[in-house]
Amino acid sequence: MDRDRLAQALLATFLEELEGHVTSLNRDLLALEREQGTPPATERVSALLRTLHSVKGAARAASALLVETACHRLEEVLEPLRDRRTAPPELYELCFAAVDALDDAGRRLASRQELTGSPLELLLPDLERAAQGAAAPARPSASEGSRASGSVGDTGAPGTGGAASTHDGGASRSPGAGGADSPRDAGTSRAPGAEPSELSSGGAGLETTLPVRVSAQKLDALLSRSGELRVAALRLEGRAETLEAVREELSRVRDAVRGTDGEAALRRAETELARVARELAADQRALGGVATGMDDEVRRARTLPFVEGCSGLERAARDVARSEGKKVRLEIQGGALELDRSLLQSLREPMLHLVRNAVAHGLESPEERERAGKPEEGLVTLSARLRGSRVEVTVEDDGRGLDLQALRTRALERGIEVPEDDADAARLAFHPGLSTTSRVTEVAGRGVGLDVVRTQVETMRGTVEVATQPGKGARFTLDVPLTLSTLRVLLVSTGGQTLALASEGVARLVRLAPEEVRDVEGRPTWVAEDALVPLASLSDVLGLPAGPPRQRRGAVVLAAGTARAALVVDEVLAEQEALVRALGPRVRRARHVSAAAVLPDGRLSLLLNPASLVRAAGGRPSTALFPTPAARAARRRILLADDSPTTRALEQSILEGAGYDVVACADGAEAWERLQTVGAEALVLDVEMPRMDGIALTEAVRASPRFSRLPVVLVTARGKPEDKARGLQAGASAYLVKSAFDPTSLLETLRRLL
Repeated sequence: MDRDRLAQALLATFLEELEGHVTSLNRDLLALEREQGTPPATERVSALLRTLHSVKGAARAASALLVETACHRLEEVLEPLRDRRTAPPELYELCFAAVDALDDAGRRLASRQELTGSPLELLLPDLERAAQGAAAPARPSASEGSRASGSVGDTGAPGTGGAASTHDGGASRSPGAGGADSPRDAGTSRAPGAEPSELSSGGAGLETTLPVRVSAQKLDALLSRSGELRVAALRLEGRAETLEAVREELSRVRDAVRGTDGEAALRRAETELARVARELAADQRALGGVATGMDDEVRRARTLPFVEGCSGLERAARDVARSEGKKVRLEIQGGALELDRSLLQSLREPMLHLVRNAVAHGLESPEERERAGKPEEGLVTLSARLRGSRVEVTVEDDGRGLDLQALRTRALERGIEVPEDDADAARLAFHPGLSTTSRVTEVAGRGVGLDVVRTQVETMRGTVEVATQPGKGARFTLDVPLTLSTLRVLLVSTGGQTLALASEGVARLVRLAPEEVRDVEGRPTWVAEDALVPLASLSDVLGLPAGPPRQRRGAVVLAAGTARAALVVDEVLAEQEALVRALGPRVRRARHVSAAAVLPDGRLSLLLNPASLVRAAGGRPSTALFPTPAARAARRRILLADDSPTTRALEQSILEGAGYDVVACADGAEAWERLQTVGAEALVLDVEMPRMDGIALTEAVRASPRFSRLPVVLVTARGKPEDKARGLQAGASAYLVKSAFDPTSLLETLRRLL
């Protein structure tokens, strides 16, 4: 190997090694800062010095002289701490800044940039002064440090020497972590139990295995080929079934020509076809077994412990806490859980956002916590666990919880509908641009963080939910599929298109009749056994041509976290296993679409985003899902009952202006009497009325053989889910909430019902 190639190889090895060392330096510095002055601190210092010595030697071999010098100076700074001395906070800030600068230098060298003028070179005089015993200079705040060292946007972890995300193909990297997937060389992956960035490999009969490094890009390519092999095996299964069907048809033809000269020839053809079918079926089973086994082995080779995906988050939490004058401890649970490298890579930025948000927004100051009877040090818990074919990642803090009143106020200021239920109000935190803090900092305040989290998690075909308790904290739960490369899909037809829905997001399939659909606040709703489920046509949501109304409609009930929606489709076609392919950059932002699904027959189908569809269905206006009788020309009589004279006069004016004949009543009892004497074609009722309320009147109407089929519209200020359910269970045809009352919705509802 010539000198230049040797130098390049040494530099590449050094940079790969440096990533792991940066992770170790961050980890041990954080531990030393907590443990300083205690017996374990001596071993922490020794570990730091060993790591710096390794980096220094490797830098010398790779001719990275500035890195070598910086490590030597940092050794001199840390050496006095061996004897359990305590150090001022400024010294730790200097050490963390030096680690960030080393990380930055690695990225510069990887992109063939010079280190002249780099943060590492600018830091050398400070390191030299500190090594000589001079007081460490005041470092910039954590936020300023991140800006100086190149973090971008509002998502980079402060003071960690790097951006929270990169944009080269969607890879994200925890800042300062040097974790499994660096944008320097696409990272490496390893087998469980091996050293980071190593993959164990060995031959039969060997008692030991030798670690080898495998590029993550190569493993990604191998997984892609493995997925294609599985699809090919599924396609072969279909061919075997087709061949068996041909053999059965040939058998029927032979029976039809029994006794003729062609029977013997057909029998021989049938026998040969049966043999080929058996062999093809055996080949298909063998290929399927190999494909499944290969896929499983490749996935195992790509797995990493969850704790490695959390690398750098403790440092990020520490830096945000220092910039906010708080104390925090990050605790990781389920760290040994092995997850796919690409899944961990995709989770890194959402987890970073949530950890930073928990520290900046959730945790109180030490003084506030002391007054509340809490420890000065706040706790942020990051946990992971398997739930069937999905992974649940939780970020929880023991802080003040979400300020629901502030969320509601901000939402009202921006013209956003404010739900009464606290659980629904908490979800307002995911609305873009909605922040409960009036102070904009480098860490928070722009209202973009949680919206980014939701968007990124939904891109992974996942959901995010939030739960909060005042004074006790908040918990954010990410629910994502265990694998991002293959999944089972439900194929549906709508608007002339074949579309795919992840089977894991389909709660059930239903056939709906007109009487099972009611109007709630002007929107069609399916009254399920346990809930009110928003109903919409999938073709309407996607902007596709609508099919003709039918007497019974098939619908797919989708679940996204705790939310559900029923999407009417033209036909449910099949359930199959499919290979998932990311969309290209030109269609990455396609609404309601998350990826493309490669079907066993080679066709491509768009894979829809369940969470996006559920949200869209909840806000869709009503459409003609079922055939309606022709409108009658005669003037229709509406019986109106409301105990408020003002509301009654307003609604009467609206209805009469639309051409209805209105009979106005002051309460339910009067309405019941007038209904029996003058009759009506529909009722518009308030719920809370004296003598007989709207619920009781609705029940009386439904129990009457004469009036049981009359449309009943409840218009009330009661907007809680349990109130809506009570009204619909009583038999109301539609339920409109006065706080969101719109004359158009009342008139449109009556038009459809009549």
